[in-house]
This record gives sequence, C-alpha cells and structure tokens, in this order.
Amino acid sequence: MVIFYMSNEWTDLIESKKGQPLQQGDIELVIDEPEHLIEAISALYNHNIHYLQDKFRAFSKGDKLDPVTACYPYVRIKTTKRTIIDNRRAYGYIAQPGVYESTLTRPDIYKDYYLRQFELIKTNNNVNFTLGISNEPIPIHFALGEETHLEGLVTPEKLQSLPNLFDLPNLDTIDDRIVNGNLNPIGSEDDPKPLSLFTAPRVDLSLQRLRHYTATNPEHFQNFIIYTNYQFYVDQFINLSEGILDGKNKDYGEYTAFVQPGNHITHHKNQKKKPEGSLKERLPQMPAYHLKRPDNNGITLINIGVGPSNAKTITDHCAVLRPNAWIMLGHCAGLRNNQSLGDYVLAHAYLREDNVLNSDLPVSIPLPALAEIQLALEQAVADVSGLNDYELKRIMRTGTIVTTDDRNWEIKARQNSIQSLSLARAVALDMESATIAANGYRFRVPYGTLLCVSDKPIHGQLKLPGMADEFYRQRVNQHLDIGMKAMQLLRKVGLSRLHSRKLRSFNEVAFQ
Repeated sequence: MVIFYMSNEWTDLIESKKGQPLQQGDIELVIDEPEHLIEAISALYNHNIHYLQDKFRAFSKGDKLDPVTACYPYVRIKTTKRTIIDNRRAYGYIAQPGVYESTLTRPDIYKDYYLRQFELIKTNNNVNFTLGISNEPIPIHFALGEETHLEGLVTPEKLQSLPNLFDLPNLDTIDDRIVNGNLNPIGSEDDPKPLSLFTAPRVDLSLQRLRHYTATNPEHFQNFIIYTNYQFYVDQFINLSEGILDGKNKDYGEYTAFVQPGNHITHHKNQKKKPEGSLKERLPQMPAYHLKRPDNNGITLINIGVGPSNAKTITDHCAVLRPNAWIMLGHCAGLRNNQSLGDYVLAHAYLREDNVLNSDLPVSIPLPALAEIQLALEQAVADVSGLNDYELKRIMRTGTIVTTDDRNWEIKARQNSIQSLSLARAVALDMESATIAANGYRFRVPYGTLLCVSDKPIHGQLKLPGMADEFYRQRVNQHLDIGMKAMQLLRKVGLSRLHSRKLRSFNEVAFQ
C-alpha cells in the first residue's frame, strides 16, 4: 500500500495493526523530508519491536503461541542519473544510477546518524525516500535489547522450544560482505544495491556484543575512541574524568557525564544530579569508559587487553557505531638503539604479522597514513611536551610499526627476523596497532597510532618489573593527556574533512 507521508493514512494503518506485526507489502511510505523519514522509521520499527516483546512476555508466562515473526524496516531510493556533487566529500552521495536500500535498526541510537546521512543524500541527489517493511526477520534476542538475558527469564525447557516460535540470529545473513566488497556486481539496474556498510542484523549483533565485552550499553559510546592495553591508562582516565566533572580541570569544559562498566553514570556537578547505576564488581573482558558530550562527540576509552584477537574483536563491533576516529595508545618495544624508554612512536606505516585479518584484508593491501590523524597526534605531543619542530624529534619519531601475534617474539628473535625488521625500516613492535589500523581501513573509520617505548629487547633492555614501574610512573599520565588533546583537535577538524576519501572503494555505499 503506497502512501505519501503527508497523508494521515499511514498512522491510521499502523494503529489498525495493533497486536499484529507490520509485514512486507503492508505499507510503503513515500517521504520527501529527512526529518519526517526519521519519525516514520521509529514508528515502523517500534511497532514491530513492541509486537515481539508482547509475544515474548506471553510466551514466558506459558501462553500457547503460533510461530511469531516481525521484520526490520527498510529505506530505498532510486536515481536515474549521476548527479554532480561536492567531490571533496568521502560519502553522502550515490555513485551510480540505480536502486539502493538498506534495513534499519535502533533509531533510538542512530537517529542523529541516520538524519545526517539522509540529509546529505537529499542534498546531493534530490530524491524521495521509500520506507517499508523488509523480509528480514528481527531475531528475538535483538528485539529484547542488550540488557536482557533469556536464561534468566524462561526455563531451560522453554529455551529449547524458542527456535520453534521465534526467529533467532541467522549467521548466513550476518556478515561483512558489503564491507569487504564481496557482493556480486552482476545484475540489472533495478536490483537493489546497499545504502550502508552494515545490515540491521549485523548492527544488532554488534550492539549486543559491545554490551557483553565492555559492560556498558552502546548508547553511551562516543564518536572518538581510544584503545589501550594497560590498566594504568584507565586509572588515569578515571581520575581525569572525575576532575573534569568536578570542575577542577578547566581545560575540558564540554563534557557532561562519565560512564563506567555497569552503566554507572556520574554527572557534571553543575547538573546537580545524583549518580546512576552501580559499578561492576567484576570487570568484563574489555571494559569501556565514556566521557560524554551532549552531541556524542566525547571520548570512549576501552582497555582491550593484549593481542590482535582482542583488537579485531572490539573493532569489529565498534565499527557499527560509525565513530569519527579511533586511535591506539599503548606500549611497544623500541627497535632502534637511539630510542629511549618513554619515547613516542607515531605510526606512518604498519607491517602486519598479526594474522587475524588476512582472509578479510590481504597483507599486500597498504594501509595509508591519514594526514588529519597524524597532524593531530603530532600537535598533541608538542602541546603536552612543550617541544616543537626539530626539538620534537628528541622524544618522538615516525616510522613503521610491526604488529605480531607472538608475545614472546624476542625469545626466538634471530638474525633473519631482525634483518626483516631492518628491511621494513621498523621502529617499534606491538601486538594491536596494525590490527586496529587494518580494521579502521576496512570499516572506513579514520585511524592512528601513538605508542610509547617501554622496552628495547633487541638492545638488551627487557621489560622487567622494576623498570616497568618506574616507566609507568613517569610517562603514562602524559601519554593519555596527549591522546585526549588529539581527540579535541580532531573534533575541530569536522566530519567532512576527517572522513578521508582514501578509505572509500570504487563503488562505495552512500552512508558514512
């Protein structure tokens, strides 16, 4: 049933379907304005989500049910010609004539993001939007939200019968084919092509996983993300955030709240609000901390632990939030004899020996350094250290960072491996940076790395307990402050410049 948004028929139709799902073909809304599109997306999505939640409540009470299905909404546009656009932009336009569509989810989280994408598409292509219900079922796990644990709501016997009544996540359709460019390009002009990098089920899966791994809800994540691999950075971030909210640190005046694992929220003292939630007694695998701004352009810090597997896992899921930038702050082995403990390394290239993304992104693919990230990190080092220009070389150098999956690489380091590092002109070695950069490249998220030298195994300076303690006391506070200042500088750059055309493929999706 095709309806124009300005008609009241569409709201009447939704009201008439109370107690029933909206199904494919029930409604197709033709909408001109992005603001109206957001309103309608929320109405269609919430109707089907509430239907599934009502049915699950009945199921948990023991009511007999027939099989239950409700599907995601989709948005579709059609263009018949390629339009002239601002070619400085990396996204927000349709590259070729055709039909484009994507399923949508969680307008409560993605409202501002969706609005920004639709406004750009409208400006650049002057199209109307068609909104309807897809044939992609909403898995019951995703309909209940990331804080719901099915095991605590129903008996084991009911859990066994769940697949007979409700749709479950289907891993045949939850993948990264769009991101990796593995879609079959053969087809007619009327075959829909994707508008976004992620389908709704792929997004929902990651939102659930973020809650699991970080013990904070996805709505708290900010658009600038710092990854680290040591608790020392977390301790300093907590102290710094508490000082900001208490008004003691005047350098950071834009932040309004701080969220810790367990969704424990501390508000700025000017808001005169009591803390909410309780701190998590046992930390999750990769705890996240969020220094929030009203525009969501605050800073999220995640302690990802050690190793490329963790780095891939968390960036796989953070990517669906479409952050504006992510950087790695951590420790590394210095590979040059003229480096000192505590020196900084700014990555301008990566040698990938992490072996976790080879099937998604071959190691032969170069990872470009992004000028906006590099300049912000270098300027932040200069601001914090007080050194500039040539003097900055005393404590920082740029170069190739090697990322390995072998924590004990130095035990079996022999002449051949050392020669390989020398040929790569490597200056540092760690276990996460190239993985984070590679997934940033793959997911079109601006990335960067600033590491701090904590040992020099090739030159006999091993990371030993006494040395480490002294190093941490002297350098960790400054390193985190550099990362924070870099994020402030990147925020001023603006989205249109920060999201680089270097990260976009030949036939790119319109969404950021």
